[in-house]
Amino acid sequence: MGIRIVRLGTPRAPGEGLRLGTVRRPPRGVPKAEFATRDFYDTWLPNLAPSAPLMAEGQAAASDKEWAAFKRKFHAEMKQPEASHLLDALAALSHQTSFAIGCYCEDEQHCHRSVLRELLAERGAKIE
Repeated sequence: MGIRIVRLGTPRAPGEGLRLGTVRRPPRGVPKAEFATRDFYDTWLPNLAPSAPLMAEGQAAASDKEWAAFKRKFHAEMKQPEASHLLDALAALSHQTSFAIGCYCEDEQHCHRSVLRELLAERGAKIE
């Protein structure tokens, strides 16, 4: 049981469970009916993705200082009640079932899912 942090579109691990897409936009060129079968996601949670302007800022971050600014702003967005309550629920569920959250980015260290990992851990989530 627990949460796996994954790159969407990669093969699922055995026992991974439900895959949640924490992205602003669905995968391009993939029919909605194929999102799950092509290992993108089973359920879409755009509320856990950075806002469109912040996502652009994070993708453009070229220095540690710019990345730190992105992280600070994303933390602020995740403090909003809708996102915060969802993070609390996922952290609690991680002790009862297995599931994964993810994004398309190749490098987790420069992806908002690394921040989600931190936020979930702060809430006591069980992370695999």
